[in-house]
Amino acid sequence: MTIYLNAMNVICALGSGNEAVRAGLWRSDGPSGGETTDRYTPGNPLHLGTVSEPIAAVDLPDGTPLELASRNNAMLERTLAGLRPAVDAALATVGPTRVAIVLGTSTSGIYEGEHAVHAHVTQGAWPAQFHYSQQELGSPARYLARRLGVGGPAFVISTACSSSAKAMAAAARLLQHGIVDVAIAGGVDTLCGFTISGFLSLDSVSAARCNPMSIHRQGINLGEGAALFLMSREAGPVRLTGWGETSDAHHMSAPDPSGAGARLAMQQALARAGLRAADIDYLNLHGTATEQNDVMEAHAVADLFGRDVPVSSTKPQTGHTLGAAGAVESALMYLTLTDNPQGRLPPHWWDGAADPSMPALHLVGGNESLGRPVRHVMSNSFAFGGSNCVLAMGEG
Repeated sequence: MTIYLNAMNVICALGSGNEAVRAGLWRSDGPSGGETTDRYTPGNPLHLGTVSEPIAAVDLPDGTPLELASRNNAMLERTLAGLRPAVDAALATVGPTRVAIVLGTSTSGIYEGEHAVHAHVTQGAWPAQFHYSQQELGSPARYLARRLGVGGPAFVISTACSSSAKAMAAAARLLQHGIVDVAIAGGVDTLCGFTISGFLSLDSVSAARCNPMSIHRQGINLGEGAALFLMSREAGPVRLTGWGETSDAHHMSAPDPSGAGARLAMQQALARAGLRAADIDYLNLHGTATEQNDVMEAHAVADLFGRDVPVSSTKPQTGHTLGAAGAVESALMYLTLTDNPQGRLPPHWWDGAADPSMPALHLVGGNESLGRPVRHVMSNSFAFGGSNCVLAMGEG
């Protein structure tokens, strides 16, 4: 049974909305997106994949319950706005009980929680606009279900950096089994000091724009963003052709250095899609620019695909959006598969200094195109605990 991505909208460091993100993704003069700021780490400037437009909990519609009022849900609301006509049409066709909401996140309302704790410490009282439930991981799905009046399954998957890729796979299964007729799936994550401090404690954050696959790589840039997809069994511009999900069970934060779990997830995605490795026109790497991930992923990709398939990491432009990464990068795949007659590929921006410990992959250049429409792509999402999810997508 074929699952289609009928419509999509994305907000990230590259821009707000599909066309702005498309323009930012394919600038040929170098990477765009994000800023160097100490807004979240006073006295310690870091390059972060921040969204450029102001988004705050106060932007939510009147009547939003306090427990659902968060910057994370405001980002979700802003993303939904660009998708709303298609969503409303689908709701009118199938009815609210036949629609599922499946999202990925890792931060939810932690931003509100950390500001509330600071106020309590400095002023001795909790802010009136704070509710403990703002921090619940299920909040984005609850918010969206309430906002749309949806009565079908509504839940959040939180498996760190694989969260929203797994949310899309879970939504596809609901559709395949006939549990719902439409799914709104994707992910959202927003920056906060708590998250950045956690990654700093792991010594895995780069102060400058990240440099994946380089011998000079120094770690990740944290980012924020959201992407939502309207999914159904009705024909649409892009197909979710396959997915693969594995678990390394190797280490709490480090990937299995053999890359066995990552490779198996890619193999599963190919098998479910009915494709060979040679059929993939482009592979979006997880590409975090951390020491262990890049080595593991480069070997896993080379083992399965060889060294000719075009690959890139888009994280120098978006930052690592954590729980939203799978959805944001799937949105970039959607843009690559649609309205792209020359098959321009997302570039890999780095310093060009190859790491001799890794196989030399075909890293996409700044103006590289296939010279024809892109037919099949894959996107890797690898998370803490060895939670791996790979999505395969194709032209509709």
